[in-house]
Amino acid sequence: MRKEGHTLTHYFPPGMPEHLSYQPAAVPEVLIAAAGSYGERAAVVDGPEQLSYAQLHAHALSVAAELHDAGIGPGSVVGLHLPNVLHYFTAYYGALLTGAAVTLVNPLQPAAALARQLADAGAEAVVTHPAHLAPLLEAEQELRLSRVLISPSSWAAGADDAQLQRAAEVMGSGPYRSLAEVIAASAPDFEPVIAGPDDVAHYAYTGGTTGKSKGVRVLHRNVIANITQMAAWRLHSTVERAADGLLRLAPIPDLGTPYVVPGQSATIQVPPLFHAQGLTSGGMFMLGGVTIVLAGRFDPQTFVELTNTWEAAYASGNPPMYLAVSAHCAKTGQTMPSMKLAISGAAPLDSTSIARIGVAMPNAVVGEGYGLTEATCMVTSTPVQPGTVQKVGSVGIPVCDTEIEIRDTTGTRVLPDGEEGELWVRGPQVTDGYSNAPEQTAAQYVDGWLRTGDIASRDEEGFVRIHDRAKDMLIYKGYNVYPRELEDIAAGHPEVAQVAVIGRPAGEAGEIPVAFVVARPDSSVTPESLMDWVAQRVLPYQKLREVHLVGALPTSAAGKILKTELRSLL
Repeated sequence: MRKEGHTLTHYFPPGMPEHLSYQPAAVPEVLIAAAGSYGERAAVVDGPEQLSYAQLHAHALSVAAELHDAGIGPGSVVGLHLPNVLHYFTAYYGALLTGAAVTLVNPLQPAAALARQLADAGAEAVVTHPAHLAPLLEAEQELRLSRVLISPSSWAAGADDAQLQRAAEVMGSGPYRSLAEVIAASAPDFEPVIAGPDDVAHYAYTGGTTGKSKGVRVLHRNVIANITQMAAWRLHSTVERAADGLLRLAPIPDLGTPYVVPGQSATIQVPPLFHAQGLTSGGMFMLGGVTIVLAGRFDPQTFVELTNTWEAAYASGNPPMYLAVSAHCAKTGQTMPSMKLAISGAAPLDSTSIARIGVAMPNAVVGEGYGLTEATCMVTSTPVQPGTVQKVGSVGIPVCDTEIEIRDTTGTRVLPDGEEGELWVRGPQVTDGYSNAPEQTAAQYVDGWLRTGDIASRDEEGFVRIHDRAKDMLIYKGYNVYPRELEDIAAGHPEVAQVAVIGRPAGEAGEIPVAFVVARPDSSVTPESLMDWVAQRVLPYQKLREVHLVGALPTSAAGKILKTELRSLL
């Protein structure tokens, strides 16, 4: 137990340190440490191919040497324009070993958006993939890139014959080179350039679910801090510097054996590595010698097979992913007994959904977490240590050294526990602000606190619930209406698979709540019947005023529903 905010005592996992020691280190030291501790252990698995930690380190040095020869170094930025593929971490750590920063790019972006991000970040080099080369070829005409490395195709991220042919045609011309050839030209004598803790590691662009993406300046110390927090929460370990100067994990004595065991466990990687959650968690797993098994394009049967083949103990994803796996297992009778910890984010899980997941993963603790790009990744998480308190619908409690406050709309008054307001966060993972956007930085980063824009509440034990985005909240006839609450209620209808609620301008009334709904197979639900069903469970001003049945909801690569696209349909 601990005291946090006001005068109430809040829950904290027994044996978990409230405060951790954060090593002054740079992100590539994670790979150097992993290669030293777990050299021959499988680091990344992509179908029939895999890299050991020693191989990954050697390949990253080769990439660093190639980029260095192209003029990349401290002050430079390298774009990672890649899907989840065998050599994602090779490219990532290779860029960082030059002292450069990286910008994480969604490879599905069209050429115009890709060019804007690369230009905004000041990228001088890019690592790409044959399946996504076309938009880069178009965008490259507007950029001055000194090197473009093209990754090989693989099981997790394939390319068709035309895409492979196009890649073969351009390799060797202009800035284009083969990543496979770079790796083959071993560079074991390359001397890495290790950035300082206060240098930028990532220019991470927000998902753009509520507007234009912004480049977040994520410092090396922010990433190391969040990895350290994750290591305590997931691996029951602290991060220390050993006598040889390398980073090492040390067990936290009072927590016992974790569900994810350093040097032994495997994880199934579904979330994109270009997203904060995928990459930061990946750093934590690498420091712990956990094998990262790429799942490729999500498919429930493949997920089950990979989990059982590798006896994976950990997975992360979102509710639609877990529910798809659960439905598949209910149909086939398969289970995944090795899975010990399944963490969900992007949207809340209800008790019915958790029960369904539990049938498919009978030995797993199902937890939820909350984070955002502006806080590197993780802010809160369900306590997952054996015997700890868990609450359905909550995103858990703030992790070590993380403070939260629930404030009123002015941001000046802290609200008591139980009241809804805007969530503010302070901790070592809070980033350095937005690139090239001083006014936005000043508005969101205030006196060491991050204004998240999320509407939340905290209960008497310190558990946080996310109610909505502040920008998504709508006002109907003077009343605040939170789409997230309506979504939770509508999702409880037995014939509703997914739902998203947005506001439609309605003159003097302000805005009315409108739902986009994906019905379950063979459903007979109608817009009218669903509106009536919800109306019986809410106050009169909260009722849904329109329902649109759709085949699917538009989502980002991280699984977040793109409400900007839904608004364009009104």
